[in-house]
Amino acid sequence: MTFVEPKSAGTVVETPPEIFDPLNAEFGFQRDVCALPHNAKCPVYWTPTEDGLQQEWSGILWMNPPYGRDIGKWVQKAWLAACEGAATVVCLLPVRSDNEWWKYVIQGEVRFIRGRIKFVGMPSGCMFPVCVVVFHGHLDPGGVMKIWDYRQ
Repeated sequence: MTFVEPKSAGTVVETPPEIFDPLNAEFGFQRDVCALPHNAKCPVYWTPTEDGLQQEWSGILWMNPPYGRDIGKWVQKAWLAACEGAATVVCLLPVRSDNEWWKYVIQGEVRFIRGRIKFVGMPSGCMFPVCVVVFHGHLDPGGVMKIWDYRQ
């Protein structure tokens, strides 16, 4: 199952600046772990050629993963890097509480985004809800959930 809109758009969507910029101001990202040269949000990033899933993650990282079948691998990698204390990973993810990988999400700090965002280059707002998930080593077990209105 893939989580995209429309289906022909593929699984890679670019983060809108109104989502990324306030998060970057809050966290100060050092690397975009899954990007393409034209949509990288940080000066330092890994492309599919470098395969961020095969890299050692450390520092303060941004992740807007491909919203396809492998999304669970990206979420698990982010969670593990935080659990090991090597990284803080801030993720932009579809809200899919019925998927197996969601078990990692609920252990992070989940910021449900109020309203539907519009990804860069898409003709309209997203057809599904998205959230920001923060994985860091000092989170209490059980996670933290709240609503985030990036427009305020």
